[in-house]
Amino acid sequence: MTVLRSTIYLVFLIVTVIPYSLACILWAPLPLFWRYKLTAGWPRLALWGARVLLGIRWRVTGMENLPQGPAILLSKHQSAWETLFFASQMPRQICYVYKRELNRIPFFGWALALLRMIPIDRAAGRDAFEQIVRVGRQRLNEGRWPVLFPEGTRVAPGKMGRYKLGGALLAVRTGACIVPIAHNAGECWPRNAFIKQPGLVTVSIGPVIAIDGQNAAALNRKVQEWIEEEMRRLNPERYDLTQPTRTAARISRLDVDGHFPRR
Repeated sequence: MTVLRSTIYLVFLIVTVIPYSLACILWAPLPLFWRYKLTAGWPRLALWGARVLLGIRWRVTGMENLPQGPAILLSKHQSAWETLFFASQMPRQICYVYKRELNRIPFFGWALALLRMIPIDRAAGRDAFEQIVRVGRQRLNEGRWPVLFPEGTRVAPGKMGRYKLGGALLAVRTGACIVPIAHNAGECWPRNAFIKQPGLVTVSIGPVIAIDGQNAAALNRKVQEWIEEEMRRLNPERYDLTQPTRTAARISRLDVDGHFPRR
């Protein structure tokens, strides 16, 4: 039954994304507010399909922690589910940092490009982070919230990736506060897995982490400690609770000045 439901859901995504992407091109001349609102209908539809067809439900705790002003959301990354969730369920427009090559993907990439997020050219080397800061500041000034995944890639439940400094550095350079977010979407929607399991995803939004003169390393450590401790609370069966939760932030691909190190 799970295989059948997963197959039906995949067909559902394919059947809906193509006409939706073509519609995005048609409403491209509209102001960004309406482009985003209309385009966010597809991830909302995908979440609805996941709930109805796959039995993946969700609940959110800590919505009251979201600030009224500029903020950078730093989230755990376990699956594609959370990318659909943030784009369709946050009270403000969000913008992802992503590699520019994704814009070339037919249908999906075309719609993504029209949303004016934060595409970066990875070939730019040291200038890539400056691209993030420059465009990220513009998006914050527009009232949007950048979303970054500090671990950089999807990490299996119960595991922890290397927390990179990019999001914390962006906060230091722009003055925006940080909102840490934990969730356990990987329990239902594993990384690169065709088979998806029914269940309840909990999205936990943490308290704001203000800059307060701290450097990026200190901020990054606070983000890591809150997210990883919250993950242990959400799914204690995945962790050895006899081990301490506080761990030093691992070395980032970005150095303390916000540059990519030379190879």
